[in-house]
Amino acid sequence: MARRPRQASRKGRARGGARARAATARRASRLTVWTFCVWLLLTWAPFTLELELFGAGFSLAVALAIAPLGEVAAPWSALDPRRLPRLLWLTVEALARIVVANVKLAIRIWSPSRPVPSGMVIVPTAMRTDGGLTAVGLISSLIVDNQIVDLERDRHELQYHAVAVPPGSAGDRRAAINGPLERLLAPLEDEAA
Repeated sequence: MARRPRQASRKGRARGGARARAATARRASRLTVWTFCVWLLLTWAPFTLELELFGAGFSLAVALAIAPLGEVAAPWSALDPRRLPRLLWLTVEALARIVVANVKLAIRIWSPSRPVPSGMVIVPTAMRTDGGLTAVGLISSLIVDNQIVDLERDRHELQYHAVAVPPGSAGDRRAAINGPLERLLAPLEDEAA
């Protein structure tokens, strides 16, 4: 007499479904916080209860729609005592580079006799994770000197449009464009891995 294959019990299926729902709920809660923070930045003033309640509802709707797409870093993970000083230093470094780049660009605009050696440049990157590549691309693009255009993940290269193309080899250009940020991001990428 042939045995019938064993089917999963209803309890086992229920446990698996409950785990999946819990993971989706965890992602949705993290995404709700992230999207509400973006909402607060976009609607900085004036503060009204109706506006913030609408923002909370909108954040929840967006979070529920995209929660099944994959894992999300918890916003409160930035408060980890090992991470917080690094994130604060990264913020200070990025803000300083933004100010310096804006002043240089203003001088370049006010002095039209200065040549503008703009162009496209490809630089190597040490970032390997999705978060590391995203962070270096976004943060370096906030600095007006260079705007990320493309990335070649398999070859570990980033392509930028540069207001002033740095002279030298690819390594020299990396040291001028994305190297300082990657040096600060690398420990955070290692902790996340």
